[in-house]
Amino acid sequence: MKLTEHLNRSKDTLFSMEILPPLKGQGVSSIYETIDQLKEFNPAFIDVTYHREEYIFKKHPNGLLERKSTKKRPGTVGICAAIKYKYDIEAIPHLICGGFTKEETENALIDLHFLGIDNVLALRGDPIKTERSFVPEPDGHAYSTDLIKQITDMNQGIYLDEELSNPTPSDFCIGVAGYPEKHFEAPNMNSDIKYLKKKIELGADYIVTQMFFNNKHYFNFVDRCRAEGITVPIIPGLKTITSRSQLNVIPRFFHTEIPEELSDAIENCSSKEGVQQVGIEWGVQQAKELIEYGAPCLHYYTMGRAKTTKKILEQVF
Repeated sequence: MKLTEHLNRSKDTLFSMEILPPLKGQGVSSIYETIDQLKEFNPAFIDVTYHREEYIFKKHPNGLLERKSTKKRPGTVGICAAIKYKYDIEAIPHLICGGFTKEETENALIDLHFLGIDNVLALRGDPIKTERSFVPEPDGHAYSTDLIKQITDMNQGIYLDEELSNPTPSDFCIGVAGYPEKHFEAPNMNSDIKYLKKKIELGADYIVTQMFFNNKHYFNFVDRCRAEGITVPIIPGLKTITSRSQLNVIPRFFHTEIPEELSDAIENCSSKEGVQQVGIEWGVQQAKELIEYGAPCLHYYTMGRAKTTKKILEQVF
């Protein structure tokens, strides 16, 4: 089922989550453990992230360096299929531009279509660690708008090979990312909203936001989107702070503000348990306010840690 259909059928705010694929060489049991802890709250969908390949340099005895490609978290398509058919929950793979040619993207979309995966989240993706800025693959997409265009083309039966006879159209529901506090590469919020609107005009069906800890950012973001004529569902992305170190890590990596009230409460904690309790209480407050506002779904970035998310959901749903 398309996510937008699921949202339209529900009168209440739904719950969803994002999970990480297991590290290379590990089994899928860790994912099942996370889902099993949270399935009682009837997740509307489960996002499965994709981590593009990185490179390492291996030194040989002769002194030469060999550049080797590594994938630390492979298997997104297979994991989505496993989730869908084990739990009967919509699993949504992240599709990214980085590391893929257009043909590889098309082949992935074909596989997803064959497997009955109805939804995808289209992202540009991050640069690899050795790059200062994002560099697309030769014959790959430089922007998420290009990726969205390829998906909508396939939905119309337009494949890369123009000589195909009667190609079967796909029917993907397309999600995109939104940034209540602005994407860190955008010069200003107006510019960011302009490009987000372009994604919707190209065929995107819904928006999932980057995490935020101050609901005012989400409320203002929704208002600005609506003022620009963006009418698709906007799903708030949420994360629970579970450690003191995240006060520095989250702003640095996700360019997200942590309110003074929250950071002060965490800094005053004398134990890990106290920090987690503060994070849970803040998460409960956030969730209740978002439900009252009418958010279509609360989307949790679990990062493989279901325990704290469950404690929030028990007090909210």
